[in-house]
Amino acid sequence: MKKTALYMAALLLSLMWSCKSSDPNADKKIFKYNESAGISSLDPAFAKDQAMIWATSQLFNGLIQLDSNLNVQPCIAHSWQISPDGKTYTFYLRNDVFFHPSTCFADSTRKVVASDFVYSFNRILDEKVASPGRWIFNEVDYNNSTPAFSAPNDSTFVIRLRQPFSPFLSILGMPYCFVVPHEVVKYYGSDFRRHPIGTGPFKLQIWKENVKLVMRKNPNYFEKDEKNNNLPYLDGVAITFIIDKQTVFLEFVKGNLDFMNSLDASYKDELLTQTGQLRDKYKNKINMHSQPYLNTEYLGFLMDNNSNPTNDKRIRQAINYGFDRRKMMKYLRNNVGIPGCHGFIPKGLPGFDTSKVYYEYDPQRALELLNEAGYPNGKGLPTIKLSTTATYLDLCKYIQQQLGILGINIDVDVNPPGALREQIAQSKSNWFRGSWIADYPDAENYLSLFCSNNFCPKGPNYTHYHNTEFDELYKQAKSTTNDSIRYSLYQTMDKLIMEDVPVVVLYYDQILHFTHPNISGIQSNAMNSLNLKRVVKSN
Repeated sequence: MKKTALYMAALLLSLMWSCKSSDPNADKKIFKYNESAGISSLDPAFAKDQAMIWATSQLFNGLIQLDSNLNVQPCIAHSWQISPDGKTYTFYLRNDVFFHPSTCFADSTRKVVASDFVYSFNRILDEKVASPGRWIFNEVDYNNSTPAFSAPNDSTFVIRLRQPFSPFLSILGMPYCFVVPHEVVKYYGSDFRRHPIGTGPFKLQIWKENVKLVMRKNPNYFEKDEKNNNLPYLDGVAITFIIDKQTVFLEFVKGNLDFMNSLDASYKDELLTQTGQLRDKYKNKINMHSQPYLNTEYLGFLMDNNSNPTNDKRIRQAINYGFDRRKMMKYLRNNVGIPGCHGFIPKGLPGFDTSKVYYEYDPQRALELLNEAGYPNGKGLPTIKLSTTATYLDLCKYIQQQLGILGINIDVDVNPPGALREQIAQSKSNWFRGSWIADYPDAENYLSLFCSNNFCPKGPNYTHYHNTEFDELYKQAKSTTNDSIRYSLYQTMDKLIMEDVPVVVLYYDQILHFTHPNISGIQSNAMNSLNLKRVVKSN
């Protein structure tokens, strides 16, 4: 019996050890997070949403990168020059950047050279590729006899623009501009989405779509920290794809996930007080980081529909004065975000001006405007339909209730997200809930929504706003190379928008990142990037 017991104990220990050792990640520092929206491609040419941007940013690099303050920093390009006329950008590349290993290379891997960027950028412009990022090169001079992109030698890459465009340098930090190897792309074709080969701090290990994605550390990554230690610190990154956000929250609380981005209505009150602070029971268990997010939430008016009562500017102004944004943020968003009283440009960008307050809650002024428009106390004013989605129904119901007190009757029309986007794009909604998340960190990106040359569906001017003075200022701002002049023009344009009222600004969004105390070193910025190169995960 004793021998049998000893044998069984030894067998059990053996099995335990074999099971442990069979898991290659058992003792590894793996950073775990969830993507409820899923990931459809790991090809940076198609990185059009946050889920794909975060994943591809771990696998690839570009010429430059943005730091936590949205400043442009070197990456594969160690330096660059911009010509005095602002139309020629010359980048000088590092000589120690290599692609991840692949059988498509003659010697397992190879060094990145300037012609790789010529290929990668021309690929974005290729209509056959159909990249949604083709627009980022709208200012590039590719219709001239001189190539828009050129490589005079292996370490020098040149871009030519049609005209000066100051935001262009920061645009090059977008995933669309990540470098890819032509050998691998040509071998896999459209299936490169599943076989990404880049230069990033991590490389793909396994991807079971809608189940799990695992990336492991790139041991040959070129960036080092201030003490000359190799980056990244982590051994790998694991992404799950749980759809139910309540389940995601529970997995995070249990410690099965290391990181959680933003808040869902299903658990915001559980985690935060109404003032936006962590509840006491989580203060020693969870760390919360917050910062401005370049996202403006708004209600847009279709400006060229003369049959709609909102065609009258006074009605649009009355709506802006007629509800309390500060209460709305406190009770419906737990103070996550900044009330939209200062213009369309969000906090976090040059051009945002806290000293300019345009529409604070003023019901008396709203009633005066209604009277001036011929609708005393709202009498005779037709019901106005507001189109939204279920996600923002609480905000729209709140606005409906507050405006109803003033005699402005609102019919809240709830639509599926895709249907509402289609309505807006086809100018079939007279008043709609919208949001604008920055594509790149420059206020020009926000002001482009109001340029008359950008009328939807060919551009993002969904309100069909048209102001000749605005258009002229916008043209000036795009071409100037002087930042202080440009920022002053941005503020003037923002003021015109607030005066003409094509939108009701609801709030400027805020980033919330949640981690456990054993996680440190996550770097982000107002674009809500996810930089995991310096993350440390302790036991």
